[in-house]
Amino acid sequence: MAGETNFDDRGYDEKMKEYYSSTTSGDDIIADWEEVHETFDVMGLHENLLRGIYAYGFEKPSAIQQRGIVPMTKGLDVIQQAQSGTGKTATFCTGILQQLNYEQAECQALVLAPTRELAQQIEKVLRALGDYLGVKCHACVGGTSVREDARILQSGVHVVVGTPGRVYDMLRRRALRPDSIRMFALDEADEMLSRGFKDQIYDIFQLLPGKLQVGVFSATLPPEALELTRKFMSKPVRILVKRDELTLEGIKQFYVNVDREEWKLDTLCDLYETLAITQSVIFCNTRRKVDWLTDKMRARDHTVSATHGDMDQNTRDVIMREFRSGSSRVLITTDLLARGIDVQQVSLVINYDLPTQPENYLHRIGRSGRFGRKGVAINFVSRDDERMLADIQRFYNTVIEELPSNVADLI
Repeated sequence: MAGETNFDDRGYDEKMKEYYSSTTSGDDIIADWEEVHETFDVMGLHENLLRGIYAYGFEKPSAIQQRGIVPMTKGLDVIQQAQSGTGKTATFCTGILQQLNYEQAECQALVLAPTRELAQQIEKVLRALGDYLGVKCHACVGGTSVREDARILQSGVHVVVGTPGRVYDMLRRRALRPDSIRMFALDEADEMLSRGFKDQIYDIFQLLPGKLQVGVFSATLPPEALELTRKFMSKPVRILVKRDELTLEGIKQFYVNVDREEWKLDTLCDLYETLAITQSVIFCNTRRKVDWLTDKMRARDHTVSATHGDMDQNTRDVIMREFRSGSSRVLITTDLLARGIDVQQVSLVINYDLPTQPENYLHRIGRSGRFGRKGVAINFVSRDDERMLADIQRFYNTVIEELPSNVADLI
């Protein structure tokens, strides 16, 4: 991504501080938020919100949640920087749910996300965490009926989560009325800017009330994201989860030496029985490879489903619904959809192809042991992949061991 920092071997924190001081001027200095709350119980949250948090399966807050929930509940503007899979979504969902007036059936919070899948995922998390609060949310995304969207919005919702195009359209049509919106969150802000949504975000912002709490959530903060924060935020606090605190904790990571690319398929088929015990996600680097692998697995009578960005939205929705419900157990997919998959039961991730960027490794395997749940990641490593495997271990300061023969016992 243009303008992203180049992290060499100096301490992550020093590099970030240097990056900030070089990209911020006098009035923009961002204060780091240092307070840590080690349990959900000490955050001063509504009792019914706590019930929702525990019912969702969270026990202990992740690093970003320990730091990030409370400043949001205090109404501060926040910049939260942490990779996908670290619990960012639940952090801002909790911050929003704590502050809503549930008596008032008007939109009070607007969340923007770069993809439909992610917007729908955020809406699911809001609904689940707010289950005992009676929260009304709606995912406002392209590819669905405009008329139906307008009808739901006019019937009254507390939170709207959406993609920039459809949200702007609804605001312009006055189906989404901005008058009561007090909170505005941008999730995966780096992704949104790199996908060219900057102008739309600015246009949406112009239509919102002046007094607004703003949260920006991002894995990286390129200069254009900082420019966004300068324009829209007042005295933001920054919550930075350093890379060595990111949650690879609780995920057992292994590699299998396959020597040659063409041996990967047999290796995967040998593992199929183990895959089908649980729910598994298999990552490939290209859409073509997803289709190829799906065909090969089905030709050998293995039941798998597949999803990637070339499929139309309805097909992807059906496949994801089947996978979430457990009626399909093995999903083959690409990185594009890694951020939209947050399936509670996924306990095994296989990297059929190692990711081309070390950063994407966490996006993928963070899906398996999310929020302290146990998980297993298995990486297929051909001779060509050995350098990338070494890069990933260095990048996360982690050790990936050879797969033992009793893999089924680990899941």
